[in-house]
Amino acid sequence: MRLYPKVIPIISRECIQQLMQDGDIEVEPMRVADAEMDLSAIMREYLANEERVNQATREALERRGYDYSKFNQVKREMADVRGFKMGDEGIEYVINQMIEFLLISRNVEEVFSADNMLRVKIFSVMKKHLDVDDEIDREARSRLKHLQEGTSAFDIEYNKTVEQIRRARGLI
Repeated sequence: MRLYPKVIPIISRECIQQLMQDGDIEVEPMRVADAEMDLSAIMREYLANEERVNQATREALERRGYDYSKFNQVKREMADVRGFKMGDEGIEYVINQMIEFLLISRNVEEVFSADNMLRVKIFSVMKKHLDVDDEIDREARSRLKHLQEGTSAFDIEYNKTVEQIRRARGLI
């Protein structure tokens, strides 16, 4: 699952609405937008940290003289050094930050549900918006049936196709 900047406000809005609707939290009507912005800030901070790890990865690749085929391997090293959680662990980290915010925020009057219930509900909202990568992957592969997977031609065309699909969906 990948977090895209354009879906952050949607995720924030749906999380707060769902939790309020289910009676998990109480937020004054005047503070709903502030609560949503706080959840958005948590996700944006995560993306900013990810970009710092990406930049450190690019610099490390350059220093070591590696090509970009080792990007993911070096990124994992950079993330481990910095204690940055990636992938599903990153999503768990973001959800934990959101729950912590709900418990201490001045914008949330009361939290009525246990952390594990909040976690399940927030995760379901996030999953709905973050599973886009799987759909994009399936669509890109179906468009490239004429190329043999694993070849450099496939890899190049796959990356181009994925980017086109993301642009068409407004994700980048």
